[in-house]
Order: sequence, then structure tokens, then C-alpha cells
Amino acid sequence: MVKKVLEQVYLWVLLILLYAPIAIIVIYSFTEAKVLGNWTGFSLKLYESLMNTGAHHSLMNAFVNTIAIALIAATVSTLLGSVAAIGIFNLRARSRKAMGFINTIPILNGDIITGISLFLLFVSLGITQGFTTVVLAHITFCTPYVVLSVLPRLKQMNPNLYEAALDLGATPMQALWKVIMPEIRPGMISGFLLALTISIDDFAVTVFTIGNQGLETLSTYIYADARKGGLTPELRPLSALIFVVILVMLIIINRRAGKEKQV
Repeated sequence: MVKKVLEQVYLWVLLILLYAPIAIIVIYSFTEAKVLGNWTGFSLKLYESLMNTGAHHSLMNAFVNTIAIALIAATVSTLLGSVAAIGIFNLRARSRKAMGFINTIPILNGDIITGISLFLLFVSLGITQGFTTVVLAHITFCTPYVVLSVLPRLKQMNPNLYEAALDLGATPMQALWKVIMPEIRPGMISGFLLALTISIDDFAVTVFTIGNQGLETLSTYIYADARKGGLTPELRPLSALIFVVILVMLIIINRRAGKEKQV
């Protein structure tokens, strides 16, 4: 009994530590106070100010750049990661283990090392840093996460389905599209969302590959804003909106996955 209570207490403490900072940001997005922690009454003025793109042109540009980079990087890395996972899965046991180990190296590697490595690569190749280099960098470090998301779905799949489709007259591409893809789709969706989140959140790799052409993402904007001595209050409602959108997406995906399991 005591052990069960301690487990419940530990779980709730952990959840509070994880979600209390987010809850504070959401709560204080509904007040006009410039300083976080100073409640001056309920107000939607920060949301109104955020929607006024003329007043916060640089912030909204940074947000649009972040979303565009994240969507492109997540989409491409999902395609590359899914194909790579299928290739790794069909290797022999020893080769599969070696490739799995190689795939985990970029994940375990420090972001700052990845950022410096990509920076030196782009400089040595004479590539002008900007939007394209940031997208390429994000694809590079997001793809291994997609591979890890798709591989478990392949391991759970009946290995005879693909061969059965070929025996029944399907071409390899038809079997891939109509047999394997539906089986790994949940893993692809999870990998896409993970890549999207990682891309939006990234700072270390972005700051090394963004160049000096005036491009800004949310992470670099917040860093520059913090160095000035404070954060723009409109970041609070923006953060709250991003959190709510991601939360709604996760709820919808989990409900659909639950319905598919019941069927």
C-alpha cells in the first residue's frame, strides 16, 4: 500500500515538474503584464498584439520561417527515414545491427558538434548559408529519429505479407505501397511529429547553419531577444498557441490509433 502511494506521489511530482512551466506560460498569456509573474488582470491584448503583424513583424517572420523549415524537414526526413528503415530491416542480422548502431550515433552526438560539423561542411563546399542550409541540417538530424520510429512497426509486421502480395501478382512497388506502407504508417506519423517538434525546438544546429543573411527562426529570435535583457511578451501567447495545436494533434492521432486497434 505504501509503495503504491509513493509511486503515485512520484508520478504526480514528475508530471507537475514537466507541465508547470508550460501552465505558467499559458496562464500569463492572458494578462497584459510585460513581466512574467506580474498578474495585472485578465486580458487578451497580448493575443491581439500578436495578431497585429505590423507591430511584431520580425517575430511573425521568425515564426513563419520556423514552421516552413520544420514542415519541409519533417516531410523529407519522414520519407528518407521510412525508406532507410525498410532497407535496414531487410539487411542480414549482423549488417542490421551495424546500421542500427550507425543510425544512433547522430542521436547520441551533441547538437553543438553536429552544428559545427555541418557548418564546416557547408563552408568547405562554398555553400552560402541561409534557408536551404538550415533545412538540410534539420533533415540530417531528424532522419535518424524517423528511422527509430518506423523500425519497431516493421518488426511487428508479419514478414510473410510482402511475399504473399508478390505471389498474388503485385509488383514490388504495389506491395510496398499497399502492404508495407499501411503497416508502418503509425510509425511514420510518430516520426513526422517527432521530427517536426525537434526541428521547431532546435537552436544549436540552426545557429551554426543560419548564416548572416538576416534569416531568423523562433529559437534564434528568442536567444537574441533574451540577450537584450528580456523577452517579448507576445512570445507567451505564441508559445501557448503552439502547445495547444500540438496537443490537439496528439489527441486526434491517439484517438485514431485507438480506433484502428479496436477494429
